Amino acid sequence: MPQEETTSADHEVRADDRYDAQRIEGKWFERWPQDGSLYAAELDSAKPKYYALEMLPYPSGALHMGHVRNYSIGDALARYMWMNGYNVLHPMGWDSFGLPAENAAISAHTPPREWTLRNIANMKAQMKRLGFAYDWSREVTTCLPEYYRWNQWFFLKLYEKGLAYRKQSKVNWCPKCATVLANEQVVAGWALPTLPRTLSPSSPPAWIRSSARLPSSLHQSIRW
Repeated sequence: MPQEETTSADHEVRADDRYDAQRIEGKWFERWPQDGSLYAAELDSAKPKYYALEMLPYPSGALHMGHVRNYSIGDALARYMWMNGYNVLHPMGWDSFGLPAENAAISAHTPPREWTLRNIANMKAQMKRLGFAYDWSREVTTCLPEYYRWNQWFFLKLYEKGLAYRKQSKVNWCPKCATVLANEQVVAGWALPTLPRTLSPSSPPAWIRSSARLPSSLHQSIRW
């Protein structure tokens, strides 16, 4: 059979058929509870439990496409487990007590606390706008005392049990940052990500955690 001729007009999408993200997503965004209660884990539930946690972001600026890719994967996994009947715990927080946030604040000539808290507010608003299914009632901010006091408590307990001790040890000392860098932050003696920056060989006394004596699973407990 002969094919009917088509024109470019037949392939044009009418304006009212296009996806209007601003209008459609804005409507539903206003209907979502902004306190995270929509995605809160149930405290008393017979459902099987599932804990979904993506790596907490450094609040050193705004979200970029790398963040969106990473957190979209975690969000899809959490939603999949919800749909399969699991009681899902899916929190979010901010890795804000470290070198990236401090260096970003120094570059911006802004006090670290002011810079960090402002970025957290901005990135949190962006995450909510993206519709990620987080339980914001469980949000953690590692630079705030109510969080890091527990890091200090854990360290004291490790020290009391002889699981943390001080000794001479070679480290990746960065003279510019005045701190020790992880091996993953060093390539051929150069500091990342702000190359070039040579490291100074240093062997200051350092706190060592005895990993060999720590339990291999959190289900195995040390008598504190």
